[in-house]
Amino acid sequence: MSDLNALLEPGMLVKHPEQPDWGTGQVQSNIGGRITVNFREAGKVVIDGANVELLLVIED
Repeated sequence: MSDLNALLEPGMLVKHPEQPDWGTGQVQSNIGGRITVNFREAGKVVIDGANVELLLVIED
């Protein structure tokens, strides 16, 4: 799991670098490197943090 993925907590906003059409997602949980994210266009997805480094979205 990447350093950033280890810091993700519920409520944080992220994007999947290989699935831009999924839109912004909200982290639901991060347990043992398995990150559950509810994406605007794809719904709830469980991501293996060892294989995908999610991109943090900072809102102004």
